[in-house]
Amino acid sequence: MASITTFGILVALLLAIAEPFGQARHGQSELQLRLLNGSSQVEAAYDYVIIGAGTAGLTIADHLTADGKSTVLVIENGKVVDSPRIDQVYSGMAAMGPTWSYQINSVPQVNLRNRTTAVLAGNLVGGSSAINAMMTVRGTSEDYDRWGNFFSNTSTWSWDGLLPYLRKALTFVPPESTVTQSVNITYDTSFWGNSSSVYAGWPSFQWPGLTTQIEAFQDIPGVEFPVDSGAGKAGVYWFPTFMDPKIVQRSYARTGHFDKINRTNHDVITESHVTKIILEDGTATGVVFRQGKGNTTTYTTVKASREVILSAGAIHSPQILQLSGIGPRKLLQSAGIDTTVDLPGVGQNFQDHPMMFMSIVLSNFTTHPSPSDMFGNQNFTDWAQTLWRANKTGPYSMGIGNAAAWLGMPVIAPETFESIASKLENQDHAAQLPPYTDPTVIAGYSAQMKEMARSIRSSNTAFYNHVLSGAGSSGSLIDLHPLSRGTVNINTTDPFNTEPIVDYRALTNPVDLDILIEFLRFTKRYFFETRLKELSPRQVQPPDYVEDPEDLAGFLRSNLSPSEFHPSGTCAMMPKELGGVVDESLKVYGVKNLRVVDASIMPTLPGANTCQSVYAIAEKAVDLIKADM
Repeated sequence: MASITTFGILVALLLAIAEPFGQARHGQSELQLRLLNGSSQVEAAYDYVIIGAGTAGLTIADHLTADGKSTVLVIENGKVVDSPRIDQVYSGMAAMGPTWSYQINSVPQVNLRNRTTAVLAGNLVGGSSAINAMMTVRGTSEDYDRWGNFFSNTSTWSWDGLLPYLRKALTFVPPESTVTQSVNITYDTSFWGNSSSVYAGWPSFQWPGLTTQIEAFQDIPGVEFPVDSGAGKAGVYWFPTFMDPKIVQRSYARTGHFDKINRTNHDVITESHVTKIILEDGTATGVVFRQGKGNTTTYTTVKASREVILSAGAIHSPQILQLSGIGPRKLLQSAGIDTTVDLPGVGQNFQDHPMMFMSIVLSNFTTHPSPSDMFGNQNFTDWAQTLWRANKTGPYSMGIGNAAAWLGMPVIAPETFESIASKLENQDHAAQLPPYTDPTVIAGYSAQMKEMARSIRSSNTAFYNHVLSGAGSSGSLIDLHPLSRGTVNINTTDPFNTEPIVDYRALTNPVDLDILIEFLRFTKRYFFETRLKELSPRQVQPPDYVEDPEDLAGFLRSNLSPSEFHPSGTCAMMPKELGGVVDESLKVYGVKNLRVVDASIMPTLPGANTCQSVYAIAEKAVDLIKADM
């Protein structure tokens, strides 16, 4: 997955062998919800207007309307989509790609040979939870403590403060005992809940080669093996899949917080594009959205008597704020938009997880069955399809995988982590940001880098992620805590009719390269200096003779993708003097009755896929909103 092209080829291959998966389990005619047919059915006012029917938006709407009294309108740009590709668990990536995502490309990345990158963000009911890889992972305790530390050491944005919401967000269904015993899966249900309609489940099959891959980490000093992925600890562990194990299909925001709702106080309108939030005397009082049919475009205004809740994601939440006059004054002036609230942090602090592909092949790997048998062994494929058709068990019940290494820098680079931390600590942080960056944003970035320097010295902040496949080869490596920061800003030449300008600014902080080079070295050590060496490892990419740091940096510039499709951080929850956009109640600074609830509020990325954290943020936001009723 070194590039979007490679990614697309992989998806095509997986889809080619993923038949038979039948039809989608639900059609639009089966929906119990009050799904409005057009703007004429929209009421003049609601208690709450939620922008975005994604992971967070649907979660919040479900909980706020559960009392039968509070009225909610959810406005979604995309459609209700029924497709077996979304339901499908096998491969984890059948729904990923441009089909149900916004059509956005980043600007050319100067440090990546001027390559552009597809910006994937779900454009349908369910949002990105409908198209992600279904990896059900949360960060370590330090990842969440770090968020609150920007405010105080007593903040409820912490591991202890978020754990109840991480539990509440999902219902955990343990793996079958036969599968657990076959590959030594460990788990601890005390870290999970059982009351949600969104499920964390397990396949009925695992590749036996995973045992070999996991045990090899025992040969590396400092590697821990947490009993459960939800324990808030770095290490090598098993993790579940966003899957309803009863029907063996994707479990996501739509299935958990949309399909079974039948409430007259809960309205959803789709194919509706929000153009601005209405502000009156510093208070958000409603929104304007447009709908297009043929050559006709209609604009509708709807009032919110209590709050407007912005859950459009890290790409579009800052765009909507900026279009509404909330954001950096110079940017808004250049677009001809009157500045209502000069909030320099809007659209800044953009983060995503960079990923690269390092290829090392175990020449004498003979454990079967293995993932390669799904491509090259017709007898095995026939057997797998027979199991699937009979009772939805076997290899076709597996997503992208359920085991991985999530490791800190003292384990990855025991000889250099201290010098890397010192380099980050002592660098000129302002020089790593775009020219003319507001002083408050610089101050916030500097505070983040000081926290990250401490985290580089900690074994319980995972920087390195390597998902294990059970095959005789390596795979993608993920940088869980990139230090470079990008921007998502409106297109000033046509702000209301174009997508925002997305700039990852990949590798603009040179310490990112130092860390990524250590990833390559560590992965080589894992294959060549553990028990895996008995399986005759052979390095393919980069070639084994590439050792010099400059040459490794050149390989990274040619092969790194700046995105694992986890856009975050553009409406950061930080103090305003640190470039923050929302406070600890997720309220936008300088505006009453307006909150942001999605991945954009994450001040720093968690060392994990973002979906589970977004569910927890939404669950916590519900309590914050109810406290103000």
